[in-house]
Amino acid sequence: MLTDITLGQYFPGNSPLHQMDARVKIVLLFFYIISIFLFDENLNYAIMTASAVLLICLSRLPVIMVLKSIKPLWWIILFSFFMHIFSTPGEALVKVWIFEITKEGILRGFIISLRLVLLIMISSLLMFTTSPLKLTDALESLMSPLKGVGFPAHELAMMMTIAMRFIPTLLEETDKIIKAQQSRGSDIGDGNFIQRTKGMLPVLVPLFISAFRRADELSVAMEARCYRGGAGRSRMKQQRVHKIDYIATVVFIIFIGILASVQVMVK
Repeated sequence: MLTDITLGQYFPGNSPLHQMDARVKIVLLFFYIISIFLFDENLNYAIMTASAVLLICLSRLPVIMVLKSIKPLWWIILFSFFMHIFSTPGEALVKVWIFEITKEGILRGFIISLRLVLLIMISSLLMFTTSPLKLTDALESLMSPLKGVGFPAHELAMMMTIAMRFIPTLLEETDKIIKAQQSRGSDIGDGNFIQRTKGMLPVLVPLFISAFRRADELSVAMEARCYRGGAGRSRMKQQRVHKIDYIATVVFIIFIGILASVQVMVK
């Protein structure tokens, strides 16, 4: 069901990843994503996969919970895999009509799919181990140098965090609406494409109404608390870099050094 989708959810804990400063986690995630595309040797992907498994263990989150983060994008992963199987030239293994499944295509499809899985899982770990409030403060802090040129850092960070915060809420609301419509005899998900599209109308209309109602309630609540944007706002808890953040940064630099060394040696 839709409630199994864990996108945008935060799970409190006391793991090393939970204790790290949100700004450090965002910066390290940014460079980790770059490394996934920069170092493309098979051994490097094996090292990155091992590092992702290690991070999941350090987060102390249930493995099934992290794997559920792949659920919303599984069809993109499969599409990418099969597209590379049939479009990559090389040694043909099987020929189906005008399409050929090549050995190089299978390897390339697996690598690309693995790359997408790593991106999703590592990005999900940031959401799982960082509260929306800390994430907002971290994004605003990282974008604060752009305020000098009129960039709305606070407003943009707030919008992004609110959007991510309401993803689980909207998914839960959608699941409730679908169950309610099905209990009234609605054939949602049955028939051909046109029939299924028509069947989604009883879901989309109340969902949009609920989303607008929640947005209005949120704006009233923010106005009642005298929210006027980021100008002159202070924080009760200041962000500080701790020992664990320095250790994580040093370990990450060593990790990048290993990937670079492997890339040079294989080349």
